[in-house]
Amino acid sequence: MSQVKGVEWRIKVEDGRWKKAVTSCSMWTLIASFYSKLSKFIKKAWEIGVNDPRKFIHCLKVGIALTSVSLFYYLKPLYDGVGRNAMWAVMTVIVVFEYTAGATIYKSINRICGTTLAGLLAFGVHWVASRAGEQWEPVIVGFSLFLLASAATFSRFIPTIKARFDYGAMIFILTFSLVSVSGYRIDELFAMAQQRISTIIIGTSLCIIVSITIRPVWAGLELYVLVTGNLHKLANSLQGCVDQYFEAQTANEESNKKLMGYKCVLNSKASEDSMANLARWEPAHGNFNFCHPWKQYLKIGATMRRCASCIDALIGCIHSENKTSDNMKKIMSQSSMKVGTNSACVLRELAITIKSMTKSNKLDILVVEMNNSAQELQNLLKSYPDTHNNSNAKMEIPIIEIIQVVTVVSLITEIVARVEDIVKSVEELSNLAKFEPAMFKCDKSKQHSTDNKISPEEQEKDEVAIIKTLQMV
Repeated sequence: MSQVKGVEWRIKVEDGRWKKAVTSCSMWTLIASFYSKLSKFIKKAWEIGVNDPRKFIHCLKVGIALTSVSLFYYLKPLYDGVGRNAMWAVMTVIVVFEYTAGATIYKSINRICGTTLAGLLAFGVHWVASRAGEQWEPVIVGFSLFLLASAATFSRFIPTIKARFDYGAMIFILTFSLVSVSGYRIDELFAMAQQRISTIIIGTSLCIIVSITIRPVWAGLELYVLVTGNLHKLANSLQGCVDQYFEAQTANEESNKKLMGYKCVLNSKASEDSMANLARWEPAHGNFNFCHPWKQYLKIGATMRRCASCIDALIGCIHSENKTSDNMKKIMSQSSMKVGTNSACVLRELAITIKSMTKSNKLDILVVEMNNSAQELQNLLKSYPDTHNNSNAKMEIPIIEIIQVVTVVSLITEIVARVEDIVKSVEELSNLAKFEPAMFKCDKSKQHSTDNKISPEEQEKDEVAIIKTLQMV
């Protein structure tokens, strides 16, 4: 007997309304989420363009350069002159055009020199190899490729070459390799190299012209603004931490932002090195000559970082959990705040000196006042009663409670020495750059005024106006 298999019943039920509603809801949620992210992205991009319109202008400059160089393809007379190698000009514009004029010039000159040198050497090697016969030709070409590529790669580890000609060394390796390898199978090597070098020169020249003539962004000016801004941030951080500690001020968002300004100084080394290297390639512009001492800005930045590291230690000591002596803190408060204020005034005067490119008439007086106040603070600290030697008297203050105040006062006096190093670096810059002496200007309407002090708000407005004026140059 055959075994009867069981019959399976399957019932297909269509999706109900609830499932369709859930699917529709998830789709609308996905669309709403995508629209929200897109809106945030557009808003952020718009804010970037509004905060710094030069970035938007840079995009237009790149578009102008690419459109101009594309005419070598669109116009037949130009295309007949360079042929298919016109694509090298387009590639050059894409690779070479940078945000600052110094970076564009740096890459352009390195690309031209690297391409030309590599092309000539490759042509010379090809000529020698072709005269040696078919048997020795691949050996000579391969050995020269190995030797020159290894030497050029090693040169990129040398600090001087890496700082100024690293891109050129890389282009040299690329060009020599391409020309050497392709030249082994191409008969008209010289014509091909000549056309490629000419198109690269066209592309780099167009990039330099557009970058310099249309609202240029100078790397030297960026470095100049960065250093002067860091001096103000350093002054605000120094004065803010001293006042906050001795006056026990309540910190708000704005005061904390100014207090942490010294961190920008600590993190600015890479930007300063890059800008100083690119500024050397730029032509004379504004108040900066071609031989402007950009290296001195690096020395100023180094002295500022040493001062900022001391401020970092000061803030760490202030925020420690150790108990402090309110009595000793009260005794030291006036002298310490005076030192902090005088040091901040010196830093702000140095910033004004660099901005105006004139030798300050008040700097020597401010430095003397800063040193005198620091000496008074040291004398006050030495004259404080020594609890160790006074064995017969009752110890009024435990040692643990005066450690923090003594450390803070010692760091403040150390900061004074660091500020003096910054003063020496700025004075050296003024001598190298030949800053003109500041003229004594006195407004007749303010000669009889009893209050000659400038408010911080007015001083900040003047500084912003100076920076905007220099950026327009």
